[in-house]
Amino acid sequence: MKVLVINCGSSSLKYQVLEMETEELLCKGLVERIGIDGSVIKHEKIGMDKWVLETPMKDHKDAIGHVLNALTDPEHGVAKSMDEIGAVGHRVVHAGEKYAGSVLITDDVIKALEECIDLAPLHNPANLQGIAACKALMPNTPMVGVFDTAFHQTMPAESYLYALPYEYYTKYGVRRYGFHGTSHRYVSLKAAEMLGKKPEDLKIITCHLGNGASLAAVCGGKVFDTSMGFTPVAGLVMGTRCGDIDPAILGYVAAKEGKDLAAMDKVINKESGVYGLSGVSSDFRDVENAANEGNEQAATALKVYAHRVKSYIGAYMAEMNGCDAIVFTAGLGENGITMRKAICENLENLGIELCDERNNVRGKDTVISKDSSKVKILLIPTNEELMIAKDTYEIVTGK
Repeated sequence: MKVLVINCGSSSLKYQVLEMETEELLCKGLVERIGIDGSVIKHEKIGMDKWVLETPMKDHKDAIGHVLNALTDPEHGVAKSMDEIGAVGHRVVHAGEKYAGSVLITDDVIKALEECIDLAPLHNPANLQGIAACKALMPNTPMVGVFDTAFHQTMPAESYLYALPYEYYTKYGVRRYGFHGTSHRYVSLKAAEMLGKKPEDLKIITCHLGNGASLAAVCGGKVFDTSMGFTPVAGLVMGTRCGDIDPAILGYVAAKEGKDLAAMDKVINKESGVYGLSGVSSDFRDVENAANEGNEQAATALKVYAHRVKSYIGAYMAEMNGCDAIVFTAGLGENGITMRKAICENLENLGIELCDERNNVRGKDTVISKDSSKVKILLIPTNEELMIAKDTYEIVTGK
């Protein structure tokens, strides 16, 4: 069966088609500037050059129509007709407390996701538009929702509750939800496979380190804690997000700068993180280059970043009473040789010993710890699309 995986943003759409009997990637693509002048689809059939078409697309239905045309194109396509696409898997950011796993999309599921729009106002509307477009263009093709928040729904109350009036939780759903769940799930399962053990027999700390970043404590195959919170701004220092701060800072700075709540929200989401600290960039490569050229502010930003990740690793080892493996994934996690070293330095007393030679690698499933390390350190490129496709295939076929 061929499965189409769709990830909709407000004005963009990423997609892949996988053949699930072999889990082979057949094609991938990106649609940009939906509803904006200069709409374009960039389609790549694996083994062929990228095919680019600039054409007006007023909405997501138009965009997905062009995707379906590309999939069945005689030269660039991967299917003779849409009948070969057996199911569609949709990445959906937020399902609140409604779903602890992937589900077949029904009218009730759509209604539940609409009720979560307040929790993810930037993401869920776009995800719902993608679902609606597929439903209109492929009415007989089953669709599955795979949620960023679902994997974290196993957290106990002591991990997800905030010390605020309890009614804010019961009335408004104010709690820690966590994000990047599909990535954390994929790499934790892959780590167990690489270590030759069952997920339920392991305690793993997964480090999804990209422009957005989060850690998860995965104990026995279930999330015990995660660093992102009610929104993705909590936890680690990120590219442009501040991560954990004293909340009283917002009111203090707002009064000094004459900013309102919306302006401060922009500060903590778009103007902070390593970008705000370094004054250079949100791209870690740029910040590292600046640090190597003697920019002390950039060097400090990198130290702050590593310090925060290290702090969470220590906390999660305490929460789980130990750890069998630490996994690095996502853009920085997979490629940041220097950052991985900075994070793992001086953790020998916790049984964490990085091998410099093995760590000199990018984007490859491999063990990068010393043989003597009690805690294995793994590098695993994430593959959220494969995880979405696998869930979709299993739910639709019952296999």
